[in-house]
Amino acid sequence: MAVTADFRITWTLAGHGWADCAVEANAAKAELTASYITSAAEDLLTAVARLVAGEPETRVQFEAEPTAFRWIFYREEDAVWLRLLELRHGGEHDNAGTELWSGTLSVDGLARAVVRCFDEVATVYGESGYRGKWGEHFPRSELEALRRIWQAHRSAEDP
Repeated sequence: MAVTADFRITWTLAGHGWADCAVEANAAKAELTASYITSAAEDLLTAVARLVAGEPETRVQFEAEPTAFRWIFYREEDAVWLRLLELRHGGEHDNAGTELWSGTLSVDGLARAVVRCFDEVATVYGESGYRGKWGEHFPRSELEALRRIWQAHRSAEDP
């Protein structure tokens, strides 16, 4: 199973209550949209933290009214298989979705990409600027929880 090494996520506030999220790896790019009607950023950070902590499967859904973007994570040992799906409506089954990207990542690589993404968001917008554009608080507690779990995971790997 080949692990993607150059995985990157960007989160750009596109307008009040809207964010564009890009996932890039191996010269392929998937673009997703999220609306603030759900806790997209918080849900993504929490899902990745749960994976790092050892959960074998988790999901996140970004609502783009009516389109939805579903992240499906499967963990086996230190590898995570990620599928990104676009669905016409959020309630549809995975099989109704169009796969935008899939690949295998290391747990460490996934956590690093997500932490870097939201550290960059905090730097670019600041926490008050984020709230002004997104309409909700910056997900500081979820970001710091992921950072702590990731650091503990890395410490356990390198005693």
